[in-house]
Amino acid sequence: MSSITVDGKEYGVDEEGYLADLSTWVPGIADVMAAQDDLTLTDEHWDIINFLREYYEEYQIAPAIRVLTKAIGKKLGKEKGNSKYLYELFPYGPAKQACRYAGLPKPTGCV
Repeated sequence: MSSITVDGKEYGVDEEGYLADLSTWVPGIADVMAAQDDLTLTDEHWDIINFLREYYEEYQIAPAIRVLTKAIGKKLGKEKGNSKYLYELFPYGPAKQACRYAGLPKPTGCV
């Protein structure tokens, strides 16, 4: 198993880069993962990451992209609840990339 280092502490990740122990997530993990993807997280990114963490806490599942866009549209507004906006923030796939940053498992239905 691989790991990433955040503030001097190592966190295990699986072969696809998802956090091995979801309970160990800290916000710095998202920043390190984003830097590895050549991204700098903005407030807009954090809106989605925090939304995903709340969604996972409530439903115990990481949503696939269709469910994600619909749920974000309901909570954060139509301008954020669409694939174009989400792909601009998370170009490697909004559901997969944002869930990875949020310390969640790979969404169901994602390859």
